[in-house]
Amino acid sequence: MSYPALFTTPGMRSFAEDVDAERQRQLEKFGDQRHPVLLGPNNQLLFEKLAEGLRETNEDPLQRCWMTILLEEAYEAGAERDLAKFREEIIQVAAVCQAIVTDLDRQGAKR
Repeated sequence: MSYPALFTTPGMRSFAEDVDAERQRQLEKFGDQRHPVLLGPNNQLLFEKLAEGLRETNEDPLQRCWMTILLEEAYEAGAERDLAKFREEIIQVAAVCQAIVTDLDRQGAKR
């Protein structure tokens, strides 16, 4: 499927088209799913601790990689108690995913 050129970030259009195609596959396979967005304080505390550990890891350029960056963002999202802030964090997760895919494409991973 082709979309109008709405994006200025390199690789964003291709990323959005790939995500849209995958989402369509998911909808066909699983239907429209409904799950809790955030669960109780025990989960949030766990995610806070995991995010903090990855923040420390990502401060060291010798340990930082795309997966530690992505997981830090995901755990920060899971630690949020406010739905609006949770949404902001999920957008950050998506932005990191786009950066990873663009980097992979530059390395020749695109099929």
